[in-house]
Amino acid sequence: MFVVSFAAATDIFMYGLIVPVTPTALQDRVGLSEGSIQSWTSILLALYSAALLGFSPIVGYLADRSESRRWPLLIGLVALGAATALLCVGTNIGLWIAGRLFQGAAAAVVWSVGLALMVDTVGKEDLGQAIGYVSMGISVGTLAGPLLGGVLYQNGGYYAVFGLAFGLIGVDIFLRVILIERRHAIKWLAPEQRPSSANGQQTEKEHKETRSSSASNISDTDTMPKSPPSRSALHRVGTLLRSPRLIVSLWGYFIISLVLTSFDSVLPLYVQETFDWKQTGQGLIFIPLMVPHFLDPVTGYVIDKFPRASRYITAGVFLASVPVMTLLRLVIDNTMQHKILLCALLALLGLCFAVAMPPIVAEVFYAVQEKEDETPDIFGRGGAMALAFGLSNMGFAAGSLIGPFFAGFIRQEAGWGTMGWAMGLIVGVSALPVLLFLGGWILRKPKPSEETPISESDSP
Repeated sequence: MFVVSFAAATDIFMYGLIVPVTPTALQDRVGLSEGSIQSWTSILLALYSAALLGFSPIVGYLADRSESRRWPLLIGLVALGAATALLCVGTNIGLWIAGRLFQGAAAAVVWSVGLALMVDTVGKEDLGQAIGYVSMGISVGTLAGPLLGGVLYQNGGYYAVFGLAFGLIGVDIFLRVILIERRHAIKWLAPEQRPSSANGQQTEKEHKETRSSSASNISDTDTMPKSPPSRSALHRVGTLLRSPRLIVSLWGYFIISLVLTSFDSVLPLYVQETFDWKQTGQGLIFIPLMVPHFLDPVTGYVIDKFPRASRYITAGVFLASVPVMTLLRLVIDNTMQHKILLCALLALLGLCFAVAMPPIVAEVFYAVQEKEDETPDIFGRGGAMALAFGLSNMGFAAGSLIGPFFAGFIRQEAGWGTMGWAMGLIVGVSALPVLLFLGGWILRKPKPSEETPISESDSP
């Protein structure tokens, strides 16, 4: 859990780390004219999201068919290192474009494969809390990147920013190299100590090993279960996208990403113009948004204990965020009262999304499990867990692609206040499908297994 959480935080941290660096670097190092800085800054942010959008389903499908989750994670780390090196030495726009594309591809690997690895490892009864740690890493990385990037750039210079980046990559390399997957660790455990998979059953490989060792006097045909059929990528994607639960999870991920990345592009410029804050202040303003996300594991624990409450909790905080974003219009003057008000509103908004994130991410697992319960072996060999997370990541990528342009355009054309209520309107409307479909259709009679979480003693 720690390795996956750290990897997710590192990848998205790299995205935001150079946000405050990019405008000055494009002018001083690349030599772009002042009039084209804003356009290229937005384009480079969009390229990251486009790569994440395009690579997520591909990586997810390949990871499901791979014998190991670890090797795709290491390949993703190579892509992240290459991206950071290209941006560090980039003195022409082509290197910056390539660096941002590599960053997006690396994030696609971590968010798809890493979450699938985490689901492989933890039991169903702890799934929400585990996802809470991962979503905390993603959220903190999203917001801490611009914060530390601005502080380091102003006080330490250009290469200080990348020094931190390479240091984090070094730690990430160490963690991913020493990682031992559950499927490899299982051979060191006695049968009664072997944990079940997230759906409460042994994996196909473990089931084969158990059957062959306990019934060696029976023919192979009788002891070995038939291998599930292989399914094409389009078949798996089509099956997943027919799940309303996956669609609502994808949409919720899109909404959260849209709001958070909107602030990435708008908030630093707004506090610069309103409060005359430099890079350090522009980075520190993200702290109120970031701190509440340390509560993500608490939310995960709650939904583990009360799984049917997920829809009401998530829809409720979506609605609660509407007045918070609308009240941003009150922050207009360079006074201490308005600075405190802005920080308070950002903290409340961060709290809303800290509560909403774990149920939305956990819903991806439950959507896949529901399909497999309805039709065993529907996804064929390897399942479709990584692919499902890849599809949900497409929602996050789409939000990060649209958010900066959406918020930036509205603020430029209609003002800061209009931008706030426009985002609030989108989030508020999204509360309705979340209420209706998160956890399954609201009028569907729950199964007995959904009434209470599975305990350790109940698992096979």
